[in-house]
Amino acid sequence: MLMYQNDEELFRIIREQLYTPVMGDILDQLGCYHQFLPREIQPMTLDMKVVGRAMPVLFCDVYGEQPKPFGYMTESLDDLQPGEVFVATGSQSCAVWGEIMTATARMRGAVGAVVNGPHRDTPRVLEQNWPVFSRGRFAQDSRVRTIVQAYRVPIEIEGVWVAPGDLVFGDLDGVVVVPRKHERHVIERAVEKANAENVVRKAIENGMSATEAFKKYGVL
Repeated sequence: MLMYQNDEELFRIIREQLYTPVMGDILDQLGCYHQFLPREIQPMTLDMKVVGRAMPVLFCDVYGEQPKPFGYMTESLDDLQPGEVFVATGSQSCAVWGEIMTATARMRGAVGAVVNGPHRDTPRVLEQNWPVFSRGRFAQDSRVRTIVQAYRVPIEIEGVWVAPGDLVFGDLDGVVVVPRKHERHVIERAVEKANAENVVRKAIENGMSATEAFKKYGVL
């Protein structure tokens, strides 16, 4: 049995031993077939990883000046806790993440942002060395185009449900969301599968065929 006492130890295991494809494979075995966020959501740099607890944020589009510009944006940022990931539905009409949001979340102890929309202030975000996953770069401002309607509420991102406290893991292959009720099983089986894949790769590199490897180890 995999041993960890707290989230910090769990997150370290994931960062050091796992990768999103193997976790996705285990979720498939559980019948959880829709746990990857859209493939367009990518890390700003290929070496970025994010591991933490989801703090879901619900954006909605608006049109023009609003009585409360940005909605509950600042409140959502100020409510972030250490080890959390800002996970947002986002907007496609404007940037929904940037320099000041990064600085605020980072100083709150949050471990990353995953937004279903663009980011901006790219150089000033990158210089903070803090993981951000988005749909790419776009300078257009959010003030008259979107607001945060609510936070710490369940959200849906293109068929993927994200609840507060769900495990979020992102790397250069995408972002996977693991429901809290399944996470221990998923992590334990994913570590086993990752170790088995290392054995299979070594066997193939030593001359075994893929067919023989699959028959012997049951992993491909």
